[in-house]
Amino acid sequence: MTSATDNKSSGVTAAEARAVAEAARDTEWNRPSFAKGLYLGDFDLGLIHPWPQARAEDVERGEEFMAKLTEFCGTMSGRAIERDAKIPDEYLAGLTELGVFGMKIPREYGGLGLSLVYYGRALALLGSVHPSLGALLSAHQSIGVPEPVKVFGTPEQKQEYLPRCAAGAITAFLLTEPDVGSDPARMGSTAVPSDDGESYLLDGVKLWTTNGVIAELVVVMAVVPARTAPDGRALKGGITAFVVEMDSPGITVENRNAFMGLRGIENGVTRFHQVRVPAANRLGREGQGLKIALTTLNTGRLSIPGLCVAAGKWSLKIAREWSNARTQWGRPVGKHEAVGKKIAFIAATTFALEAVFELSAEMADAGQKDVRIEAALAKLWSTELSYTVADELVQIRGGRGFETADSLEARGERAVAAEQLLRDMRINRIFEGSSEIMRLLIAREAVDAHLSAAGELASADATLQEKARAAVGASGFYAKWLPKLVAGAGMDPRSYGEFGRLAKQLRYVERASRRLARQTFYGMGRWQARLEYKQAFLGRIVDIGAELFAMAACCSRAEMLLQTAPEQGGAAYELAEAYCEQARIRVDGYFDQLWRNTDDVDHELSSNVLAGDYAWLEAGILDQSEGTGPWIADATPGASSKENLHRKYR
Repeated sequence: MTSATDNKSSGVTAAEARAVAEAARDTEWNRPSFAKGLYLGDFDLGLIHPWPQARAEDVERGEEFMAKLTEFCGTMSGRAIERDAKIPDEYLAGLTELGVFGMKIPREYGGLGLSLVYYGRALALLGSVHPSLGALLSAHQSIGVPEPVKVFGTPEQKQEYLPRCAAGAITAFLLTEPDVGSDPARMGSTAVPSDDGESYLLDGVKLWTTNGVIAELVVVMAVVPARTAPDGRALKGGITAFVVEMDSPGITVENRNAFMGLRGIENGVTRFHQVRVPAANRLGREGQGLKIALTTLNTGRLSIPGLCVAAGKWSLKIAREWSNARTQWGRPVGKHEAVGKKIAFIAATTFALEAVFELSAEMADAGQKDVRIEAALAKLWSTELSYTVADELVQIRGGRGFETADSLEARGERAVAAEQLLRDMRINRIFEGSSEIMRLLIAREAVDAHLSAAGELASADATLQEKARAAVGASGFYAKWLPKLVAGAGMDPRSYGEFGRLAKQLRYVERASRRLARQTFYGMGRWQARLEYKQAFLGRIVDIGAELFAMAACCSRAEMLLQTAPEQGGAAYELAEAYCEQARIRVDGYFDQLWRNTDDVDHELSSNVLAGDYAWLEAGILDQSEGTGPWIADATPGASSKENLHRKYR
């Protein structure tokens, strides 16, 4: 999606920012993708069912490790981590001895070589002790040094760094900057190569460096300047990835940040001043850094859904026990319909959370499918739904849900940390790509076929002649594709009969998938190049696909459990059916909101708010943050008050 928009911010235009992100995308689809098919009206159940089966060897080693980890987790206190805002050194030592820091590292480099499924289960178990443990290990292994080195490192780099990481050298991933979040084109950190090409001088500041306060090794993203090589070749430079030793001269950890949740997390601000980094520490080629980051995140994002599963399971346990024990108006509170519906939502969603994570991880382990969209959907959907689960648990607990565990214990009640769960879960909707950014990333992949077919029709810069030629090409694509969206297996009452009572849910998914593709086509035809600005529309398109993916995962998992664990199969069918019925209500709502919404009104209103038109509405309160520090950008001399107000709050 391109645009001629030239709204400069720190010297980078919107078109330039998109070009950087687009260049880092992996545009090839060499393997089938179930989720991508959902957005194109192609519901291929065979890509996820029968349920992917792990190798017996992986299961045996995974179960053996989980038994040891479960025993050790019983010796740790999440309450101590919460109270002291720190993970004790003895916990880190014990985890190191178990090999936890090398769970995903291949055995040939001293790691455990666990599958993604067991890695996620381990994170869920650790997160149930305290989510800071999950954050520590996820930041280290999912996006820290081990993963990018394993995928992009040279044999020498793998040999040097992976054994250290497996042995407990904590690592971090440094991309975000004080004025750069999801827009890497504006990155300010630089890595200037030496004249002899043997090293780079690194300068810059990185923000929210999870594990950065205690890390031994970090992956740093920095811009290498364009230049001319000694032989006259033009070198483009660009965003580049480096492995950096944190004891290098010139590195300063300036602050350990504190947050509303994850109180044990070691997250800070890291400054680099003329830090000399050997050229041998560069990962990949110059300019490949953003691609390395995005590739690392593709499967790395599956760690968060694993932690969301833990939150769901714990919420279900507490909701069940409390709702049976607490009596109001002569009945257990769970017997009252208002509370019972919340319990039903928590139970059904927890089953779906596990189904979505396990399916995505099993497919990633098998390596036969492209799971880019599945992993992104799992992260987006899991974080949104699990936060709602935590919120409902607080509501079920009432005043006790708002009270801290220490306070409850002090007056003799069970120390249930429901309010802590809500605080801890909130960051997951921001970590590793906010929900809003995730929807845009997924939408870009979901509409890729349309953009390719539309060609210059989707470009605001194209001439009328170019658009006319593109229209001819697009008509050929749609002439073949659109008829496929008219009818499908979802219209045959005999389809998916092997799923018994769940067959009707899969028929709904198939019909909704074709409907989703048609609606996307209508949006493309209506807005063409302006579609990229219809973020609310695209967000609903993505959310529909996410729910359809979750419904299909639930049905496949329920059938698998019926075959492999008959004692759970019947209950699994009930949970899957409940989730699907709840999801269908949400999906129907999203479809309705595609064309019946307040998007235009809201856009105009928000523009007026940013322009200061309603500043009078803010009168009557005190802002205690005034004067305590600068905003991201200062006022521009000579600019209007509205322009400066816009910059102040940018």
